[in-house]
Amino acid sequence: MDLEKHDQLCEVLPQFYEEIYLSQENRPEGMNYYNFVVSEVHGLRIKELVDHKEKDVKVVGTFCVFVPDEVINAVGAVGVGLCGGSDFWEPDGEKVLPRNSCPLVKASVGAKISGTCPYFQSCDLIVGETTCDGKKKAWEILDEYIPVHVMDLPQMKREKDNLHWQDEIKIFIDKLQAMTGNKVTEEKLAQSISLINERRKVLKRLYDARKSRKLPISGKDALLISQIAFYDDPDRFIQKTNELCDELDKRISDDISVFNEAAPRILVTGTPMAIPNWKLHHIIETSGGAVVCEESCTGTRYFENLVDENAATLDKQIEALSNRYLNINCACFTPNTGRIEDIIRLYKEYSANGVVYFTLPFCQTYAAEFKKVKDALDKEGIPMIMIETGYSLQDAGQIKTRLEAFFEMLETNRQAAISE
Repeated sequence: MDLEKHDQLCEVLPQFYEEIYLSQENRPEGMNYYNFVVSEVHGLRIKELVDHKEKDVKVVGTFCVFVPDEVINAVGAVGVGLCGGSDFWEPDGEKVLPRNSCPLVKASVGAKISGTCPYFQSCDLIVGETTCDGKKKAWEILDEYIPVHVMDLPQMKREKDNLHWQDEIKIFIDKLQAMTGNKVTEEKLAQSISLINERRKVLKRLYDARKSRKLPISGKDALLISQIAFYDDPDRFIQKTNELCDELDKRISDDISVFNEAAPRILVTGTPMAIPNWKLHHIIETSGGAVVCEESCTGTRYFENLVDENAATLDKQIEALSNRYLNINCACFTPNTGRIEDIIRLYKEYSANGVVYFTLPFCQTYAAEFKKVKDALDKEGIPMIMIETGYSLQDAGQIKTRLEAFFEMLETNRQAAISE
């Protein structure tokens, strides 16, 4: 660890968090747990990982929702989602990657090679996947600093692609078994599938609360909870998030809302937002909008669809895992009509008024898919705006101006609909 440089990061984060999160009014009391998690983001959880390692428990870092947490858990290892959501790490990433690389990829590489992220430093293995060309090349570079295992995600969803992904899961199991000395059994995998399904269920419960006419929680807070789910202890996360959802249910029954009811309800779709990327949500919700749902890998793609728990053999469990994970509609797939269907479905389910299509600079997969999405949403009469932005706050004023104009248009549409 580069402790001096790490301290520079830790000096910035508390103020950033306070401005974005602690400045909110009427937050649920249950958010205090997540405040604590962030306050100890490089403290308590890291201590837990160190304690695991002292007991010879392996720590496996992941970047993507396609890496099956069930397998990591079943082999007796601890899985942690690795973040790349800050421009603090980009300059170090640019030492080994082109400047015109995606900020997420640059920051992820920079976090490791700079020695400033204790999660990267705690890992015995990191697991990459082939969801974009930038990541594929980044794994080769990271492998010079830490052991990397790459899962070859197919780019289509035919039967032969499903068989290929099942084979990749088996290879992953073999890799983890060799690393840990532990064997994945039907019983252990069944228990792990049940645990990770419970985490999905509680996130679904959280998101269902956001369908309410009066919103009991902000979009910023919901995003934070999803981000924390990637690296928190699963059992603890499930317990604390269920407790929060109990409070949200009570708020809904008591008609308590964190937003003016006239605020336009916004569905955010696109590139995932790795912690601490809270920028777009903050701008939306301080410009008059309310984020009610995220169709992204730090949103619905992370928890929708459960793994079938009725499989009786290891091969059938692996098939069930493959079926569930290949049902994620990432922009890396072609064709990807399922994602368009998801956006339209979620727009209706969450009673949204408009869609914000978010993409990071140089994220070609999501930027290129914008046309297909826009054409489909135009046919449905769904208003949408595209926001391409990185982690820096330099363009925050420009984005705020564009969003305020978009929200004015949505309000005009709403008033016109009322008058009709």
